[in-house]
Amino acid sequence: MLKASYPTDKFRNIPTPFYYYDMDVLRTTLHEITQQAAKSDFHVHYAMKANANPSILKEIRMAGLGADCVSGGEIQAAIDAGITSDKIVFAGVGKADWEINLALDHNIFCFNVESVPELEVINNLAGRKNKTAQVALRINPNVNAHTHHYITTGLNENKFGINMNELDTVIELLPSLEHITLIGIHFHIGSQITDMTSFQSLCVRVNEIQEYFFSRHIMLKHINVGGGLGVNYEHPNHFPVPDFEAYFKVFRQHLHLQPQQTLHFELGRSVVAQCGSLIARVLYVKQGATKQFAILDAGFTDLIRPTLYQAYHRIENLSSDEEEELYDVVGPICESSDTFAKACTLNKAHRGDLIALRSAGAYGEIMASQYNLRKLPKSYTSDELQR
Repeated sequence: MLKASYPTDKFRNIPTPFYYYDMDVLRTTLHEITQQAAKSDFHVHYAMKANANPSILKEIRMAGLGADCVSGGEIQAAIDAGITSDKIVFAGVGKADWEINLALDHNIFCFNVESVPELEVINNLAGRKNKTAQVALRINPNVNAHTHHYITTGLNENKFGINMNELDTVIELLPSLEHITLIGIHFHIGSQITDMTSFQSLCVRVNEIQEYFFSRHIMLKHINVGGGLGVNYEHPNHFPVPDFEAYFKVFRQHLHLQPQQTLHFELGRSVVAQCGSLIARVLYVKQGATKQFAILDAGFTDLIRPTLYQAYHRIENLSSDEEEELYDVVGPICESSDTFAKACTLNKAHRGDLIALRSAGAYGEIMASQYNLRKLPKSYTSDELQR
């Protein structure tokens, strides 16, 4: 069984908290993605918002994935990592002029456009450079992803995308935009989706929306269905690699592509979550009136998901094999919300024990902050520590 391994002898000499990335898990995940996607010549762009660690990006580039960017900084990081501009897509509901200009200067593959005003701005900026921008319309399919409301993005009430009742206006406008070329349509319904029926529902809606364009004699070269595939946070050892075969099979079976069309994906969490852990130390074990606390030197400044999304991360005591006890595992931040887990089962904890918060490779290090003037966590890879 593939599972993350921890060189605890090396960890003892590293100041905590820090992020640790098991590169064997990452490489196995990337191999599975590329193998399954190649069966139907699917194109995968890594969603860089999940993790932009340079060592991670290097492996992703070597695996041949493109990049899905949502900021100018991510575009620059993708280019710095060696991902070629013809594999870069740029999404985001609020693209600033300087970010659009950066993308135009690098001749990226596609802008995923989310509104009429954005189309007009891109057209204007491209015209100033005497260039033509390739765009895909991000359409809101009004499909419920059945996930946390903060990471649901495909409903009419969300800020993302162009709603169906706006499409006629957009289609009528496009011929007047001389520096815009429509090459496709784009969708993204949410994140941490583990129910494949949500993706089936997306396929049905894409098929219906395709008919809308066919009826207007508009042929689209590219269909981009975004990402959203979830990971198993409860059992990272048993399920270190998501079921990409089942995921891609849904689109292979239910999405009706035309012979000339290519299908694009924007996977993030499912690529990197399971390879990463946040490593912390126990500062104190505190006996409360009705419970005991394991107080770590890591807090929500290092991993905000449990506070922001009420997200679960498996927590393991790497230093103890004593009998298990119940703890509220908390951090040092001056906020009551700085809690990783309540009534968490851990091997008996002592001051100085090393603690691993699992499945933290996605939306962990990238979302860290310096609240309370804390230092940002450093990161290490298994490759570095094996040297």
